Amino acid sequence: MSNAIETSGLIKTFGATRALDGVDLRIREGSVYGLLGPNGAGKTTIIRILATLLRPTGGTAAVLGHDVVREARAVRQKVSLTGQYASVDEDLNGTENLVLVGRLLGLSWRGARQRAAELLDAFGLAEAAGRQVQTYSGGMRRRIDIAASLVAIPEVLFLDEPTTGLDPRSRSQVWELVRGISAAGTTVLLTTQYLEEADRLAERLAVIDHGRVIAEGTSRELKASVGASALHLRLARADQRGRAQELIARVLGDGVLPGPDPTALAVRLANPAQAAAVLSVLTEDSVDLAEFSVGNPTLDEVFFALTGRAAEDSAQEARS
Repeated sequence: MSNAIETSGLIKTFGATRALDGVDLRIREGSVYGLLGPNGAGKTTIIRILATLLRPTGGTAAVLGHDVVREARAVRQKVSLTGQYASVDEDLNGTENLVLVGRLLGLSWRGARQRAAELLDAFGLAEAAGRQVQTYSGGMRRRIDIAASLVAIPEVLFLDEPTTGLDPRSRSQVWELVRGISAAGTTVLLTTQYLEEADRLAERLAVIDHGRVIAEGTSRELKASVGASALHLRLARADQRGRAQELIARVLGDGVLPGPDPTALAVRLANPAQAAAVLSVLTEDSVDLAEFSVGNPTLDEVFFALTGRAAEDSAQEARS
C-alpha cells in the first residue's frame, strides 16, 4: 500500500532552538501511527507542519502526495486536526457545535443537521445533544471535539495527545473511537506521551526525543530491541531497593531500569534463564520479594533504554 505521509530530513527551528532535527517518516495509508515522546520532544511541531500550520525550516513533507508547502491548500482539503485542547464552543450545545462546523464546511442546513445527528449518535452523545458543552465531562468534550473533526470525513486525521487529562474510562472510550476511525479507512497520526496508549493503538510508532526519531517500528520490534525478556520484581520492603540493585549488578553487570515505584524493579535479561540466577542471589541475601514475573519488556523500559531516562522523568523535565 502507498504512504499517506512522508517526511525527509524535516527541520524546524525557532530562533536558536532546533525543535526538529532531521525527521524521516513513512506512514502507510489506513494505519494508526504513533509519535511517542515527552512534552517538548517535537511531536506537536511535526503535526503542525503536516497540517500546514507551520512551515518547515528545512527538509520536505508530503501528505497524500501533496507537498505541505507548495500544495498547502490541497493538503488542508484532505486532513483534519484535533489538538490537545477542545476547540468547540462551550456556550453552544452539542448539536449546534456540529451544525456550525458543517455549515462552515459548505453543508446545507439539512445536511449539517443530519450529519450532526449521525455523529452524536455514533459517539454516544445523543442524550446530551441539547446541553451546553460547558456542562460536559472531560471525556464528553474530547468526544465532541473529535466528532467535529469528522463532520467531513478526512483522509488523514491528526490527533495531538487526545487523552491528556482524561480519566481511565474516558481514555478507553477515546481509544475505541480511534480504532473505529481507522477501520473506516482514515489514516490516523497520533501523538502521545502515554506509553500504554501507543502500545494499544499504534500499528507502528516512532520514539521522538529532542527533535529526532531515535527508534521506529512496531511495538513488538521496539521491545525486542531492548532484550529478549525482562524480570519484573516487587520488593516487600522499599528500603531494600539499593541492596537489590547491587546484587543484580553483581550477577548481570547492568540492566536495572529505574521507575517511579520504590518497591518495583525491572531487569533486562539476555535470556529467561538469567532470572533464576537473580532470584537465587536475592534470596540468599534475604532480600524479601512480594512477587516476580518474567515477560516482554514494556514500552516504558524501551524508552529508558533508548534515552537513558524514564518516560515520567522526561515529561517532568519538559514541563519544568
